[in-house]
Order: sequence, then structure tokens, then C-alpha cells
Amino acid sequence: MDTNKVQIHGEESVQNVGPSKITIAYQRFGNPALSPVFLIMGAGAQMINWPEGFCLELASHGLHPIRFDNRDAGLSTHFSDAPVPDFAAIQSGDFSTVAYTLSDMAADTVGLMDALGYDSVHLVGASMGGMIAQTIAIEYPHRVRSLTSIMSTTGNPSVGQPDYSVLANLGSPPYDDRQAYIDWQIKSRKALGSPKYPLDEEAVAQIAGLAWDRDHDPLAMMRQAVAVIKSGDRTEKLRSVKIPTLVIHGESDKMVDVSGGHAVAAAIEGAELVTFEGMGHELPKPLWPVFAAKIANLIRSKTGDKTGDGSKPLKNTK
Repeated sequence: MDTNKVQIHGEESVQNVGPSKITIAYQRFGNPALSPVFLIMGAGAQMINWPEGFCLELASHGLHPIRFDNRDAGLSTHFSDAPVPDFAAIQSGDFSTVAYTLSDMAADTVGLMDALGYDSVHLVGASMGGMIAQTIAIEYPHRVRSLTSIMSTTGNPSVGQPDYSVLANLGSPPYDDRQAYIDWQIKSRKALGSPKYPLDEEAVAQIAGLAWDRDHDPLAMMRQAVAVIKSGDRTEKLRSVKIPTLVIHGESDKMVDVSGGHAVAAAIEGAELVTFEGMGHELPKPLWPVFAAKIANLIRSKTGDKTGDGSKPLKNTK
């Protein structure tokens, strides 16, 4: 299917989602009768950080991608009344300022499945989104048809660590000025991006500006980050996962070292690991067709879903 022929639906939202009864904003691509693919984004990022072009590539393979804002991101519910995370206390084992965990975010995603009428979906998660997807596969295996974990890790502190010298040079994103925020995002992408693939600064600036306009909550990313810390190491639990799994990672990732991807693949029996030379902590545009084809192949070959015909009927398609 030509990506130009894929229908792009408008952004929508649903309320009272999951045990926490939150609001989640989401957007569909393509035919809702086809196999659903939930796209789970990482910490400090919004659903618009799943590039529209990548979503269209997935849809062109006969899939129905749905991207959404996690809690504390974009237009979904923000936990603004939660305590300010105390990183020093958290590092010493005091989690009293941690508002939620990855399990809560996993429950949000399953709640969105319920709200949209899906018994099960294919999961694709990037960075922290990969951790959430892994958590769903562990805690709700019957709700997951396949798992794709991109540039993520197991939570084992001995793998998947960032290059702290790069992070130190970046500092924190500014939340008091729109242009300064956009400039910081470009700087961040230059530092953490892909040495093999040129950065499209104009595209980064456009998404950063839209992200600012949708939401700029200075503590939201901190609340998500400490949720990751409190959730700990999933390695042993991942050994119980029997879901068809694809692991994708960049060999030049300075945010989540490629050792994290290797660890995820090693922990899940039968997982396929694909690494890309010169790819950093991002989804480079030249690789969108490759990623989409590999995800579609996983779904076709390992799950029984026939991409393009919605072979597993849905309860409904709200």
C-alpha cells in the first residue's frame, strides 16, 4: 500500500482509563479493522515523537498503528500534584517521592486497549516505552500478540547505561522559553542521535515546537524517570515471556547502551535481535521502512496475524 493512501485520523482522547481512571490522548493511522499496533513512547516524549512517516510505513504493511501520550506526557493526564522526586533519597532506597511505577503505566496501556475494544494488540515500545511494553508482556501476557522493544533495556544496572559525560554536557531542558526549548531539543538530538544519519534540524524543530505547544510540564519527565528506577530489574521476569519478540537497537546509542538491547534479547526465549551500525537513540528516517518491514514480518510469521486483512477479529472498533 502506498503511504500516501493511508488515512490519518485526528487526535482523540478517552477518559477514565485503567485503574487510575486517567485521560489518554491517542491517534490512529489507517484502517481500524486491521491488526492493531500500540506505539509506546519513552520518557519526556509525546506520541508525536513517533514520526508520522513511520506510522504511515506501518500502516502501509496492512497494520493499524495507534500512538498515544503516556501519563505525564502531552495531552494525557499529568500527575502535577505528586511530590517533587527526590533523586538523592531515591538512590538511597527511599521511594516516598515516586508517584507511580512502570506497572502503573502498563496498566494505563491495557486500560486503553479496553477503552478501544481490543482483547490484545501488538506492542512497539521505544526507550522507556520498551520497558513499559516489556512490563505488559510480563504482567498481561494474554493481551500481547507480539512485542517489539526498541532502544530499551532490562532494568539491570550493569547494562544499557547512558554515556553520562554526554548527558552532563546537555543539562536539563529549559521550560521557561519556547525557542530555548526547541534549541535544546536540537542540541540533544545532535548529541544523542545517529552519526551515520544526518539530522533534519527543521523536522526536529517542528516537532519540538509542537510538543511545547501541546504540553511543557517541567517535572513530568522526572516523575517518569524515577518510575523507571523504582521498577527495578526485569531480567528474571522476562525469562517467562513466550511472546514473539523483536529487539531493535542502535550500535551508537549514547542514552541506552546497546548492551541493553542484547540483554533484552538474551532474556526472552526466541527473541530476534537486530542492531544498526551508526544508529543512536532515535528512529532515523532512512530506517523507517526497514523497521516497519521487520515488525510486519514478525507479526505475519510468528503470530498468525495476516497483515492487511485483520485476521483476528476485534470486539469493536471505536
